[in-house]
Amino acid sequence: MIRGCGRLLTMRTAHRVETVRAAEAALMTRLPEGALMQRAAAGLAAACFSLLGKGRVYGARVVLLVGSGDNGGDALYAGARLARRGAGVTAVLLGDRAHEGGLAALRAAGGRVEADDPFAPLATADLVLDGITGIGGRGGLRPDAVPVARAARGSDAVVVAVDLPSGVDADTGEVTGEALRADVTVTFGTYKPGLLVDPARSYAGALRLVDIGLGDELPGVPDLEALQHQDVARLLPVPGAESDKYRRGVVGVVAGSARYPGAAVLAVEGALRGGAGAVRYVGGAADAVIAAHPETLVHPGPPDRAGRVQAWVVGPGLGDEPGVAEVLASDVPVLVDADGLRGLDPALVRARSAPTVLTPHAGEAAALLDATREEVEAGRLAAVRELAGRYGATVLLKGSTTLVCGAGAAGAVRVNPTGTGWLATAGSGDVLSGLAGSLLAAGLRPVDAASCAAYLHGLAARRASEGRGPVTAGEVAGTLGEAWRDVRAGE
Repeated sequence: MIRGCGRLLTMRTAHRVETVRAAEAALMTRLPEGALMQRAAAGLAAACFSLLGKGRVYGARVVLLVGSGDNGGDALYAGARLARRGAGVTAVLLGDRAHEGGLAALRAAGGRVEADDPFAPLATADLVLDGITGIGGRGGLRPDAVPVARAARGSDAVVVAVDLPSGVDADTGEVTGEALRADVTVTFGTYKPGLLVDPARSYAGALRLVDIGLGDELPGVPDLEALQHQDVARLLPVPGAESDKYRRGVVGVVAGSARYPGAAVLAVEGALRGGAGAVRYVGGAADAVIAAHPETLVHPGPPDRAGRVQAWVVGPGLGDEPGVAEVLASDVPVLVDADGLRGLDPALVRARSAPTVLTPHAGEAAALLDATREEVEAGRLAAVRELAGRYGATVLLKGSTTLVCGAGAAGAVRVNPTGTGWLATAGSGDVLSGLAGSLLAAGLRPVDAASCAAYLHGLAARRASEGRGPVTAGEVAGTLGEAWRDVRAGE
């Protein structure tokens, strides 16, 4: 028997702008006028106090880049709080208007507005608050704000984005023009999808969430969610006293070829370290697999004669070898990766009675969508949702931000918070596919199997590369046990 499924309580969640606006509107009907902005400004100012450091607020030079929206108002009210603590605060107005109450509060606290040279205060700033555009901004910074934003980024100041870095898309994570890269983003009420998804994520820096009381007004299902250690620990399979290798799940792997035997070895190793009780291998790399992993159950094929499995993994290093159609004809969950994705027919996948998981990288996703790799990487959320809808499959889109979307694009998209740039190495995807297939065989739902596999895989890569830099896919696989232990221990 497998334990592990429980209610997820600790994950990070993100909501679209429309949802946030509706929640704010509902909350404001029960609060005094301006109270919500004051809550945001208080949290923003507290974050700035901690960034400047104890005893360094007095005399600190703070510059507010103020647009015409509510983010500009948040910056002005936070600037007033900093000024009352002795900071020298200067506002640079970049919109056609500014929040009147915030501007009055700043002046009353001793802050000033720079009317002549917006670049002068930036040259000596210790901290810059980016309140140029808000979460409703689209299409990058306006041309008149670009040189000021560049000067802020080129200064020695810590750049703090108010709710969202100006110029990025809050809902999609797209960056279609000039944007201001922050060191820290202080966001209010809930995370926004763009803060968790590249390319916008790389502009956000460290994230801090300020609770302004939106919790009860937000829907139960977010637009995006990111699992944390405790979430993954609840989902991972744990064998009971009565378990045997078959009850723990058997995963079949159809991978590798004479040209790519290593892909089979790595996929099998990922599967062996993924919690299933046994791995059956079918393919042209049997000798290499047995040499590396003698515990593997090897069969010459075809897959439907290899013995019973609870899930199949097909595709890594398969080349032109057969196996994809045979595996998709089975009545158990199937994970399709790498060569198995070439020319994959959506109708064939949608006709299956059992779940299917697809694990493309951006190039493979582009081929499946008749798009370019650049289009997929620029709009990762849209791409993963479109794939999940078109194929009726759970999709794990690999990359700098790995995303998991449930079949039919239903429910929240999951974003994986673990990983490292060193994971971009040959064979790492083969390990991931075997690991995810093993979790499928152990009984996890497709979304959970894909999400937990990505989480463990990224965590293992961090561990393997820590203090030493480059790692191989085999080293990532070899560290999966330590990553599993860390998750279970909450480390």
